[in-house]
Amino acid sequence: MCRRFKILKFFKRFLYLLFLLFVACESATVSTIAVKVTPKPVQISTSDLVVEKDLWRYIVNRYTLSAPSQKELFWHIDWFKKNTDYLTRVTKRAQPYLYLVKTEVERAGLPIEIALLPIVESAYYPFSYSHGTASGLWQFIPSTGKLYGLKNNWWYDARRDVLASTKAAVRYLKNLNKLFKGDWLLAIAAYNSGPGRVQKAIAKNKQQGRPTDFWHLDLPKETRGYVPRLLAVAQLIKHPKRYGQTITAVSNTPQVQAIKLNSQFDLALISEWAQIDLEQLYTLNPGLKRWATPSKGSYNLLLPIDTIETFKKNLAKHPKEDRVKWVRHQISQGDSLSKIAHQFKTTISQIKSVNSLRSNVVKVGQYLIVPVSQKDAQYYSLSEEQREAQRMNAKKIGVKVFHTVVSGDSLWLIARQYNTYVDSIVKWNHIAKTKPLQVGKKLVLWQPNSTKLKDLSKLVSVGINIDRKITYYVKSGDNLSIIAHKFGVWVSQLKKWNQLTGKKPLQPKQKLTIIVNVVNSNMK
Repeated sequence: MCRRFKILKFFKRFLYLLFLLFVACESATVSTIAVKVTPKPVQISTSDLVVEKDLWRYIVNRYTLSAPSQKELFWHIDWFKKNTDYLTRVTKRAQPYLYLVKTEVERAGLPIEIALLPIVESAYYPFSYSHGTASGLWQFIPSTGKLYGLKNNWWYDARRDVLASTKAAVRYLKNLNKLFKGDWLLAIAAYNSGPGRVQKAIAKNKQQGRPTDFWHLDLPKETRGYVPRLLAVAQLIKHPKRYGQTITAVSNTPQVQAIKLNSQFDLALISEWAQIDLEQLYTLNPGLKRWATPSKGSYNLLLPIDTIETFKKNLAKHPKEDRVKWVRHQISQGDSLSKIAHQFKTTISQIKSVNSLRSNVVKVGQYLIVPVSQKDAQYYSLSEEQREAQRMNAKKIGVKVFHTVVSGDSLWLIARQYNTYVDSIVKWNHIAKTKPLQVGKKLVLWQPNSTKLKDLSKLVSVGINIDRKITYYVKSGDNLSIIAHKFGVWVSQLKKWNQLTGKKPLQPKQKLTIIVNVVNSNMK
């Protein structure tokens, strides 16, 4: 009996302990579930949220690139400290484009500092053009632009198109990064000087047993400064007060939106229907070269977001025929498609397309439908033609001289004739150094500002002929090239004026007739 009682007592204790253990486990389980359902809130500083409203702050808070030390950036930072207004102007200019550029850079997974690269490339000026024929925010040269699908025709240059060029630059940089096995500084250097040059510098360092990172490569001077300049700009934007800079705030929200146009539009109409200034329209769409959008294919038009609905409503009110103005032109004697296209500032291909012409042959009396601008040429103030006119009328130090290209001209010959540099002529006229000059094209050149040139330039402006015929007696050691250079003329002109065949060498005391322009001559 006693033994049975003890067993029963033990069994009751066991059940009690088992119950306690079950309750404890159930409590722990319930407690764990409660923690998962109601997690502890993360503390977020409201001041951080305010800072992120500024797109510049958003960018600097996500930097990933850096230099080994500040000494690599010293000279660039020092330059900006001495030119404190530069970044102020540039950051203000970037305002319409920065969110778009940042978005494309982030979408592709590139370091966010790449969004600052147009500051180094073009100062965020969409009409920027370098003497190396690079163009637009990202400064694409024609060959690379073509490789990445950036079209360039009579109506449109995609290298200047903000959206198209940004997408192309992102693809190019991504490919360069892959080529250099994830090293972004090498990829950025290659964007400046070309991948082949960077690869050659890497190969040279490998042969010499030296490091192959950017900071140890023997690269051109411009490229050696290119990467540090980008990193310096990043630091200046991150710490503007430290370096005495003023950075114009940019809202961290989209500024512009693309709307697809499937036919040609006169820009004056778009300006009217979207209720924005024509200058702003060109600035947002700097790839547009003329008075209208491209005549073929679709076009992605950038407009301020708050104007999109207004433009769509006005667009819906008008038939397609209203988008471009047309005239009925009757062919007269001496007319050609080339002449008509030039007269109405359009293209031969567009005239042929509209009129269903299979060849360039036209007949006298025939009628053609030709697209024309709704306003005078001067109204489209930022078209390529008007920007060129503004360059021609710009004021610089010195005396402005105009040169009309003739057959046989080259940049080298013109530079010699006016005692200047080829790069200067290219810069003054925004022309390609390697492209042949078009006969009849007018070039602007700047000569040293001397009293003699000043006085004579007044004669030019009132239309007085200041060409002068002189007689020159050949001296010992002279040849046609030496004489041509001395008087700022061409060898071909000397031959023509003096009926020289070139078969007989010049003789001392031989008499030559030379016609010189007393403004442009090198004659002492």
